[in-house]
Amino acid sequence: MLIASIHNAGLVTLTHTPSPMNFLSKVLDRPSNEKPYLLLPVGYPASPAYVPNLKRKAQDDVAVFFE
Repeated sequence: MLIASIHNAGLVTLTHTPSPMNFLSKVLDRPSNEKPYLLLPVGYPASPAYVPNLKRKAQDDVAVFFE
């Protein structure tokens, strides 16, 4: 819901899960019992923003049905 709300507000975001994320705990000076597991950068889209027009594969290309 958070990502959908961010997009609905006119902002853009993406999920980023670098491995390892120990650097973030050090940078933010957090205790060892707190472990980050997801970065969510949020901002305004570039102008103009180009989004690829991706096509879905046909069902016959991805599924096999046995009778």
